Amino acid sequence: MARQAPEKDPGDEGLVVSAPKDEAAGISAVLSSLRHATSQMGVARSALTLLSVNQRSGFDCPGCAWPEPSGGRHTAEFCENGAKAVAEEATLRRVTREFFAAHPVSELAGKSDFWLGQQGRLTEPMVLEPGVAHYQPISWDDAFRLVADELRALDSPNEAAFYTSGRTSNEAAFLYQLFARRFGTNNLPDCSNMCHESSGNALIDTIGIGKGSVTLDDIHRADLIMVVGQNPGTNHPRMLSALEQAKRDGAKIVSVNPLPEAGLRRFKNPQRTSGVIGSGTELSDELLPIRVNGDMALFQYLGRGLLRAEDAAPGTVLDHDFIDTSTEGFAAYREHVLALSDQDVAEATGLDEAQLRRVADMLLGSRRVIVCWAMGLTQHRNSVATIREMVNLLLLQGNIGRTGAGVCPVRGHSNVQGDRTMGIYEKPDPSFLDALGTEFGFDPPREHGYDVVDTIRAMRDGRVRVFFAMGGNFASATPDTEVTEAALRSTSLTVHVSTKLNRSHLVTGTRALILPTLGRTERDEQESGPQVVSVEDSMSQVHLSRGRLKPASGHLRSEVAIVAGLASSVFGDDPGVPWQKFAADYDRIRDSIERVVPGFERFNERVRQPDGFTLPNPPRDERRFDTPSGRARFTVNTLDVLRIPEGRLLLQTVRSHDQYNTTIYGLDDRYRGITAGRKVVFVHPDDLAERGISDGAQVDVVSEWRDGVERRAAGFRVVAYPTAPGCCAAYFPETNVLVPLDSTAEGSNTPTSKSVIVRLEPVEET
Repeated sequence: MARQAPEKDPGDEGLVVSAPKDEAAGISAVLSSLRHATSQMGVARSALTLLSVNQRSGFDCPGCAWPEPSGGRHTAEFCENGAKAVAEEATLRRVTREFFAAHPVSELAGKSDFWLGQQGRLTEPMVLEPGVAHYQPISWDDAFRLVADELRALDSPNEAAFYTSGRTSNEAAFLYQLFARRFGTNNLPDCSNMCHESSGNALIDTIGIGKGSVTLDDIHRADLIMVVGQNPGTNHPRMLSALEQAKRDGAKIVSVNPLPEAGLRRFKNPQRTSGVIGSGTELSDELLPIRVNGDMALFQYLGRGLLRAEDAAPGTVLDHDFIDTSTEGFAAYREHVLALSDQDVAEATGLDEAQLRRVADMLLGSRRVIVCWAMGLTQHRNSVATIREMVNLLLLQGNIGRTGAGVCPVRGHSNVQGDRTMGIYEKPDPSFLDALGTEFGFDPPREHGYDVVDTIRAMRDGRVRVFFAMGGNFASATPDTEVTEAALRSTSLTVHVSTKLNRSHLVTGTRALILPTLGRTERDEQESGPQVVSVEDSMSQVHLSRGRLKPASGHLRSEVAIVAGLASSVFGDDPGVPWQKFAADYDRIRDSIERVVPGFERFNERVRQPDGFTLPNPPRDERRFDTPSGRARFTVNTLDVLRIPEGRLLLQTVRSHDQYNTTIYGLDDRYRGITAGRKVVFVHPDDLAERGISDGAQVDVVSEWRDGVERRAAGFRVVAYPTAPGCCAAYFPETNVLVPLDSTAEGSNTPTSKSVIVRLEPVEET
């Protein structure tokens, strides 16, 4: 029986601010999980569903990409936000044709992202025709025909763009990129462009592969773990269990973050008695409240410290054998870092010498070091250079390709790394295209396509006329909201393959389609029988996902079936690609993947092993670096201290605890002390005093950039908070409007959502 969705949009009317927490998880996380699950699914369905999450015979959590442990797994192998993600997908609430008939698009556009998401699962294909106020039902065949007609009417295949979110399975992603390239374009923007693109660029440049070099076992065996620009308590809560085990085994943990996050302080593991009724585990040995964008200066300072210590006691600090035989560029790096200015370090980081020295001493006393990071490092102008600098630090002590050591970019969405492995990339490797062309008998396009930012520019300028999104919420995930929405509206057709209603369905081209798809939790029955899909986690482990629930509607199709149906409509009888055979039996897709993508030998056989299999990683497995020289690269990176004009602050956009990417589970941020609201800006008390703004005041947040355009997020409540002085934070997507489209990271073109210069303008209360 369908459960009732909220009729009223609560907004921020009941906003309450209290003291932030200094511990994560515990009994409050358990209660929150149960409350969300039962409100969406009911008691019996919640138990059936949650006990299947991340189990060998169950389904992969549709939340984050943190890996599952090998061997024994907990009965409840999920976290609080994983439970919320599952509940949102397995909800009993439904969005039917009657819902769309009752709510014109103009009305829905005025609702909050939270309210839209709470309405439930989409149930059948819907079309919005030109000049019509309401979405209306459309058959699958007519929907495919509409898209095919629009695509065939384009003057060039490059007038279409095919976006992908990180929830798409390996099989669907492989077919999707094949469809785009068979159509004739590499316009394959994806969510990686907005999050870890900087990581991939920096790692390919320095160690020859755009992925991390550690396994979950390495986390457990490290001497020192640095968690930089990441909030695992909210964004990757199961990581806290790994950090807890590392801590119990003697590891030191250093947390580097402008905001004091509860999950980096103390973890109350709800699967341990001490986490329910005890005090839990204190995780961080040192909390560095670094100034936003100060990370490069920190890594250079620590590198200089290792070099000086080696000079004082030759042969005791650096791994000279590794440096001499496996790296290049050391001499230039050494000369550059030894000239580092202490004044620049102090100004860039905002940290005092005692704090810096304590961390440097921990580094000196550690043989196995891991650096973990997320978007706090990747969304700055100098993000690629900053991550290269972090690699420099690890190379000094030989901490790449050593057990318990390495680089650990912690990916967000559940299969964002797998999608890239499957070829979702606007700048594909020629060898991948060669293999793809050989497998399917065609010549794939070689011209590089558009990433996310370039896709928005192309739509804005009339160079992209059809926008197709496989999952995600493009309008809410992207920067410069007004520009992005205008760009989407300038297209002739927007198409969204989705499980739930979201903002992007209301920001449409001349025509718009919503194509409802199966969720990860649901049974996928095709012509040959029940199907399974595969995903790749943050640490390159590939495993199966099996949905068990009855689909939310008989009209839903799997992502694989949607791509195959569209391809059949566009290409007709395609002799090179057996689209319908692929849709009937996903093993056939995996057979093709095996022949196209390196590392997937005996794919169907190995993925059915209890824990799947781990993809090869040359730096980790054999200390081999697929760079032009065959060596890992030390790099020279210029430190440009980001100096903020007087009276301004440096804004970073963040998630709340009741949020995953653009999906809003609720209006609370329990760990930061926010209840029933999202339009808040966290500011250090000294910065408020300096500006004469009181805690709780209403302000407009206005961003300033070199283009002179005023971007404004109106009506935010100020919250005095112990963030780094000179910095502030606010939630996205509400503050995406402040991020200029053309302000991007050098080398990766990732929007600089963590480096936005803003001023606060008090609003007179009426």
